[in-house]
Amino acid sequence: MKLTRLDYDPASALVFYEESLSALGSVCERTWHDRLEVLAEGMAAKLWNEDGLLHSQELSFAAPDAVSGRDPAGEVFPGCPLTFRLAELHRPSPLVLEKIVLRDPAHQRLPDRATLEKLWRSQYPATRQFGVGSEPKPSFHFSLVAVVRCDIQAIDQRWSLHRIAIALPDGETDDGLAEQLLVLEIESGLASEISWPSLGPLQYWLLLAKSIEAELGPEIEAIRARQTQYLQREIQRIDDYFSEYECELARRVSRRDRANKARTDQRLAAARAEHARRRSDQAARHEVRLVPYVDVLLLVSEPAWEITVNHEEQRVFRSISATFVPRARKWFHAAKSH
Repeated sequence: MKLTRLDYDPASALVFYEESLSALGSVCERTWHDRLEVLAEGMAAKLWNEDGLLHSQELSFAAPDAVSGRDPAGEVFPGCPLTFRLAELHRPSPLVLEKIVLRDPAHQRLPDRATLEKLWRSQYPATRQFGVGSEPKPSFHFSLVAVVRCDIQAIDQRWSLHRIAIALPDGETDDGLAEQLLVLEIESGLASEISWPSLGPLQYWLLLAKSIEAELGPEIEAIRARQTQYLQREIQRIDDYFSEYECELARRVSRRDRANKARTDQRLAAARAEHARRRSDQAARHEVRLVPYVDVLLLVSEPAWEITVNHEEQRVFRSISATFVPRARKWFHAAKSH
């Protein structure tokens, strides 16, 4: 889920800076409606110097339509590097995997078997026969939720913010949870009573990488197609230049004494090496890089039902353990057969 980017507003940006810097221990004072005087030391001072030494700075918050020159150390404007650095100062390092349990409202109970079958067939249309092989048991369904900043580095650099929800353990994207997470109720006091899945950094990075690539795939393809056109134009220009240069050297050899041929061959070899270097340089300049930054990592548990499902699909009969999640009205199971 791509989060909507907020429009830049100087007043809101000033409040954000004042509260964020104060939380980091800075002394802040508004000297004017668009000015903020900051006295920072330690973590907050790292916004301007890596040593964290005492630093005094007056910040000005530019109007959205301002056209004057920008001072990246003392002026806040749309896309200001100070804003990114300030957000990163509030990011815990190392990243903490938080855990929450969603509440089970009364309406999120197990539907009747006819509804369960209907929902199963809507997810897996190839199903021919469906049956419940055991009495449903209350269980928990786990999801990994992350807030990720994605920086696409190309000729035109751009960034976006995403909330990604991934069902465990198979890694299926749960867009409904990503959209509804902020309005769902949280059950307090149950996190310590649940047997949580073990999830290491390598595991969640693999799951997140797959989801990020899928979500940003169309945008990256559009950028890659545009940069491919630029690259082809530059490569053609380089090829034409060196082709003409080599032809000129060849004409000089045909008009002069053959004794100069050795020198000309050296020039040709140097030209071909430079030709290859410039082609390689242009290819590197036109690469598209995706750099993700995970700001929040959350393990979500929610009430579910564990059910043994007997079904026939593509003339193969299977009996699997599946999980039905009332919140999503959706089935999840690790070994998919469709």
